[in-house]
Amino acid sequence: MTDVSRETHVLNPVEVEQAIRDAANTVAAGVTIVSQRLDAYRTAQRIFDVAEATAYMRATGPVQERKYAAVLACQDERQALDVAEVAFKYAERKAKAAESTLSAYQTVGKLVMSMYGAAGKGEY
Repeated sequence: MTDVSRETHVLNPVEVEQAIRDAANTVAAGVTIVSQRLDAYRTAQRIFDVAEATAYMRATGPVQERKYAAVLACQDERQALDVAEVAFKYAERKAKAAESTLSAYQTVGKLVMSMYGAAGKGEY
């Protein structure tokens, strides 16, 4: 069942402006979060690359066996890399959603302002 009071609530410019400020703050905070997640992802990538290369060079035998030995030796680093990648992509999606929310509020703000403008300013 839907909330009837929410469906019939008419926004005023002050509410919209506050929502825009809140959304803009969320977007701004998201920049820092995305940057941190990207840094963590790239660090995990470097650690994995070094661990894999080291394990490959230490392994003996044919090329394919050395490759498999390196994969097996680097499972923890690979898992850390995967976790960092998922966290980075999640932060990117959250930032994109925040930008979309800001855009939606800006559009609503324009509509509300035009609605208030069409209503007039008390002139007869």
